[in-house]
Amino acid sequence: MNNIIFHIDVNSAFLSWTAIERLSQGETVDLREIPAIIGGDSSTRHGIVLAKSIPAKAYGIQTAEPVANAFRKCPNLVMAAPNHKRYQEYSQALMDFLSDICPDIEQVSIDECYMDYSPIAAKYSSPEAAATFIKDSVYKRFGFTVNIGISDRKILAKMASDFKKPNLVHTLYSTEIQEKLWPLPVDNLFTCGHSSTGTLHKLGIRTIGELAHTELAIIESHLKSHGRTLWNFANGRDDSVVVTKQAKAKGIGNSTTLAKDLTRREDACKVLLELAESVGKRLRAAHSMAESVCTEIKYGDFRSVSHQMLLDNPTASTDVIYRHACILFDELWDESPIRLLGVRTTKLVDEDTPVQLNLFDYQAPKSEKQQKLDAALDSIRSRYGKDAIKRGSLLDSPK
Repeated sequence: MNNIIFHIDVNSAFLSWTAIERLSQGETVDLREIPAIIGGDSSTRHGIVLAKSIPAKAYGIQTAEPVANAFRKCPNLVMAAPNHKRYQEYSQALMDFLSDICPDIEQVSIDECYMDYSPIAAKYSSPEAAATFIKDSVYKRFGFTVNIGISDRKILAKMASDFKKPNLVHTLYSTEIQEKLWPLPVDNLFTCGHSSTGTLHKLGIRTIGELAHTELAIIESHLKSHGRTLWNFANGRDDSVVVTKQAKAKGIGNSTTLAKDLTRREDACKVLLELAESVGKRLRAAHSMAESVCTEIKYGDFRSVSHQMLLDNPTASTDVIYRHACILFDELWDESPIRLLGVRTTKLVDEDTPVQLNLFDYQAPKSEKQQKLDAALDSIRSRYGKDAIKRGSLLDSPK
C-alpha cells in the first residue's frame, strides 16, 4: 500500500473555539449543543454565517448564507461574533501539538492539515489506531473535536474527514471508492460547487460514481479544466504528497478590515504601523529583506486602490516599511472613509544580501541599532505574546 495520509479537520472550528472560550468564562450553555452560528449582525456589512452548530445545520442553515436568512429558518437561533485573534491562537496551539506527535504536517487552512503517517507508523498497530489516539488526545488537551480522514490519496483523505461528524475517524482508501465514495451525491465531491453541480445534473449525473464513469471528454466540454479536476477526484486520482516545507515566499504582507470606517489620517497611520510591525516581524523570521513596499486601501464603497515603490536598499525594518507605507498612503488616499488597509512587501532577498551604502550615508550606525532593537522586540513578543510590549502611539489604536 502507498504512503498513508491523514486529513485532520476541526469540527465547526469557529463555533467550537467560541464555545470553549465562553465555557471557560463561566457560561453554562455550550453553543455546540444548541442551534447556534458564528457571524455578524444582519444590519452591518458582516452579515453572513461563518460557522454553524450541528443542531443549526438541522434547520438547513448553511455556511456563507446571510444571517437574516438563518434567523428566518430558526427564529431562536443564537449568534456569537467571531474573534479571529483567538482563532489564530487556537489554530497555532493545535498545529504545535500535532507537530509534536508527527513533524510531517502540511497546514492548509486555519483549522485543517494533512499528516504523513509514515514517520510514526512503527508506534501504532494501525493507521486507525494512530488517528484515534490523535483525535482523543486533541479533545483531552483542548476540549474541541476533530474528524480524521485516512487514505493513500490526499483528496480521498480530505473526503473521508467530511463523512459523518463529529469526533470520528473514517477511512477512504483507493480500494474503497466504489463502496464509500461513488454512491454519494455529486455535490459532496470536494470543489464541486452549485454551478458545477447544476451543469452535471443537466447531463444526468447525480452521483460521484456516475461522474467517474462518464467520458472525460464530455465533462471537459461542459466544465473545461475544472471538469477534469472533478473527474480525477471522482476516480480518486491524486498524486500530490504532504508538503512539509513551505516554498519560499514571493512576498510578505498583512491587511485588516477595520471595526469601523476611518476618516482621519492619524488613525490610518496607527493601523499602518501595526501592519508594518507584523510584516517586519515575518520578514525577519523568514531571514528575508524586501526591496519593494505596497500600500492598499479599500474604501467604504468597496473601491480598492494600491500603489508600490522600490526602496533604496532592501530592508526588514519595521520603521522603514512603515515610513514608506505612509508615503504611499498619502499618495493614494482621497479622504473617503476607509474600510480596509494593507501593507505588502515584495522582491524578497536573503537577509545576508550585500547592501550598497552611499559614501555620504550616515544612517548605517542608526540602522544597526534599529536591527538590534527589532530583534529584541521580536524575542520578547515571541516569548511573552505579541502584546507584551507595545509602542505608546498604538495604545489607542482604532484596529
